[in-house]
Amino acid sequence: MKRTTILLATALTLTTTAVALRAQSTPQYKNEVSIEVREGFRYITANGIPDHVTGQFPNRGNPNSISPQRYAFRVPVKPEPDENGGTDTGQNFGIAVNGVTFDPTTAEFWSGNRQWRYEAMTGFMGARGGLGVDENLAHVQPSGAYHYHGMPMGLLKKLDYTHKMALVGWAADGYPVYSPYAYAEASKASSPLKKLKSSYKLKSGERTETGGPGGVYDGSFESDFEFVKGSGDLDPWNGRYGVTPEFPKGTYYYVLTDSFPFIPRKFRGKPDASFQRRGPGGGGPGGPGGGQPGGGPASLAAKGQYLFIQRGNTLYQYSADGLKLLSKTELPPP
Repeated sequence: MKRTTILLATALTLTTTAVALRAQSTPQYKNEVSIEVREGFRYITANGIPDHVTGQFPNRGNPNSISPQRYAFRVPVKPEPDENGGTDTGQNFGIAVNGVTFDPTTAEFWSGNRQWRYEAMTGFMGARGGLGVDENLAHVQPSGAYHYHGMPMGLLKKLDYTHKMALVGWAADGYPVYSPYAYAEASKASSPLKKLKSSYKLKSGERTETGGPGGVYDGSFESDFEFVKGSGDLDPWNGRYGVTPEFPKGTYYYVLTDSFPFIPRKFRGKPDASFQRRGPGGGGPGGPGGGQPGGGPASLAAKGQYLFIQRGNTLYQYSADGLKLLSKTELPPP
């Protein structure tokens, strides 16, 4: 048991480094997005095709190709905080201004226990660079839907996000989503830009919960992180209240960050039903029916058999709970 713990602590290093993939665009498809305000709602229709260069899809970590979608969402123009405090309802978090969805969570749980949801960007799942994600921290569902798991660098660069406060998208509850660079003094647009930091930290020590996976807190699960008030700039929803270029009188807004939660996981307000995932199994990042994000051989994990993780040219085969290394295979170079 001790030997296994040491192995995992070494292999499952906290990382947010994306897999280096050959860049491609989608010349056969054109980005289409429309945002219209009427009757108290912001209506967003899009085909989900990004307006920036993407990584190569399919790739060795993600076997799916990007294809157009038919998105039709709406959010309230004047959102209000949820009287129940805001929750994670399992819906897509929101949509970017270019019509690509924010879908940060996974559909994988340790031994089917929803308390232990695997985290896509760090720990065990993120050890090979985000399960086939490109430099935009995005990959593709079996349906062809390209979606963001973290900060979309291609879009952020187009928005010149390091030189101005950039509106990146809209959350399902109607609040705006901004890049990490915002006014140092939240209430003063005249203050300089500051890179805002999440207030979530990796827990220290080992998981001691009865019936849990055990092992050290290494970022493999969402619950490996905890909110530490005052350790960063943002609240438990990864947002704050302040003025923005689009809301000079002030608004609550969410912030994308380069550490957990990357894209917020909880809603401050009540998300609109139009963002509810469709299809069997909730249609998580692995596509309808769940399975490991990216599909391919790793989808065997959904049947409780094995979990495959590729790091470099080495393919590691683990038990379905991810705690026992069964074999490793050297793959031919790409």
